[in-house]
Amino acid sequence: MAMVTIVMTTYNGEKYLKEQIESILTSTYKDFVLYIVDDGSQDNTMKILENYRERYPDKINIYQNEANLGVTLNYLNAICRTTSDYIMLCDQDDVWKKDKIARTLKRIRQIEVQFGKELPIAVFTDANVVDEQLNIINESFFRSGRLNPLRVDLPHLLMENKLIGCTVMINQAVRRILQGSSLPQNARFHDGWLGLIAAAFGKISFIKEPTILYRQHENNIVGDKGFISYIASRVCNLRRQKEALKALYLQAEEFARLYNNLLDNQRLETIVRFSKLNKENFIKRRITLIKYGYLKSGIIRNIGLILIV
Repeated sequence: MAMVTIVMTTYNGEKYLKEQIESILTSTYKDFVLYIVDDGSQDNTMKILENYRERYPDKINIYQNEANLGVTLNYLNAICRTTSDYIMLCDQDDVWKKDKIARTLKRIRQIEVQFGKELPIAVFTDANVVDEQLNIINESFFRSGRLNPLRVDLPHLLMENKLIGCTVMINQAVRRILQGSSLPQNARFHDGWLGLIAAAFGKISFIKEPTILYRQHENNIVGDKGFISYIASRVCNLRRQKEALKALYLQAEEFARLYNNLLDNQRLETIVRFSKLNKENFIKRRITLIKYGYLKSGIIRNIGLILIV
């Protein structure tokens, strides 16, 4: 059986932490270790984790950062410390379905059989969106947000991340690329960065069945706001949208710099052209956007993108 390391990061997560850990412990697939990295919690998170480590010493390892890294660097740094063939990402406040590990592992190993274990692979799934009490708000995260999870080629992911981090599994080939350079300082989110690695060097696969209950609450850093709320927030804050685009350009620039020696010429050009979009004039910028396919999901999003880019 293949060993899976589940990387969970925590920060002041006492409210939902027990429920999340219990859901993982009841998984049908048992060959896993839960590696939890706390980012300097001020509540009872560490006491809860210590209790679980005492009860399940063969399953649970915990570590607390000396200084707060923030969610993105905390995840990426924790992934680099793993040694298993497969790594799953886990939030502190969701609930996993019992077959989540088995189902995701089956898909990633099917791809490895076809293309080899040296190919970087990321697999992600849909999620049931639930409220704080786990009542279902939306059966599908992607249908709710009108996002297309099949558009995971490099140009699309440069503009719009599709991977829900708390559903992601990667193989060790992705980790090796991450370990091979310094960690990014301009990555917007850890799941987006891992998605770019898989898109640039390997393959990404989507499982349409939900594997988690994706809990929405007031402390979510990233969550499901629904399509109408998404549109409303974009219309009301165009400045924030322009800042988000600049952040994407910086992310792409750093990705090209860190992995320049590994990228083939075509993918390197795709990333570099994206990173320099804001340096082109009004007309050329929009021509490049369409020519290279730096697009989002759906007509409405892309109309908005063409207007503000």
